[in-house]
Amino acid sequence: MSDSLPTTPDAVRKQAALANNRRRRKTRSATRQWRRRGLMGAYILFVLLPIYWLLNMSFQSNNEILGGLTLWPQDFTFEHYAKIFTDSSWYMGYINSIAYVVMNMLISISVALPAAYAFSRYKFIGDKHLFFWLLTNMMAPPAVFLLPYFQLYYTVGLFDTHVAVALAHCLFNIPLAVWILEGFMSSVPKEIDETAFVDGYSFPRFFVKIFIPMISSGIGVTLFFLFMFSWVELLLASTLTSTGAQPIGSVMTQTKGASGIDWGALAAAGTLTILPGIMVVYFVRNHIAKGFALGRT
Repeated sequence: MSDSLPTTPDAVRKQAALANNRRRRKTRSATRQWRRRGLMGAYILFVLLPIYWLLNMSFQSNNEILGGLTLWPQDFTFEHYAKIFTDSSWYMGYINSIAYVVMNMLISISVALPAAYAFSRYKFIGDKHLFFWLLTNMMAPPAVFLLPYFQLYYTVGLFDTHVAVALAHCLFNIPLAVWILEGFMSSVPKEIDETAFVDGYSFPRFFVKIFIPMISSGIGVTLFFLFMFSWVELLLASTLTSTGAQPIGSVMTQTKGASGIDWGALAAAGTLTILPGIMVVYFVRNHIAKGFALGRT
């Protein structure tokens, strides 16, 4: 009986109104979906356009780059990439950058893991003040510490070394690592520590075998941020080095010669500079996704 056709005018009008409302809702839902897709497509195009243009310039000759606007290379060439891989002043910049970035990541995570564990598990006088003081180091611009670092490293013989840049970046990366890791460690119940100690685990064995695997997502997120800051930071890296440990960012600022700026080589160097970041994101993508969902970030 409920599926029978309406027989009264009021019932017919009511059913027609309900059907009309359903059609309107479907139309609005489809419109919103296409609008979201359009906005997402425009955003992706806006983000990827500079990267495509950089890649496009890296395969063009300097005459073509300066000659006019072209959407793709008319005279495709690998000369700029060949120059980077054969000229020591170029490829050593990448080696130097990777060297001090890896050193900084190892030093920062080694110091931050026990420090974050202490902040998450123990209460002591001034613990919150000390934690806040660590965060204040991130609020100061690198230029504030530039002169003290330069004079100190020059005096002790660390100037123009990879260790100098790695240690200088620790001033900002260690507080960041402690802040992120403390959030992940605080989410792990303390009963796990107590159970492990009752079962006869020593603290180093418990920390390495049980605790670190439980916060692996947090470590992945932390390493991602440590890499990003140290890789893109230029002021300290270029000031505390001269020739022996000069980073690629500093080398890229010295492309101007007698014939002008080598735009093609600069574009090729910029393209290669993006690749390490893409590789890092690819390998830790699962940890980053879990970390943003679970941790402090």
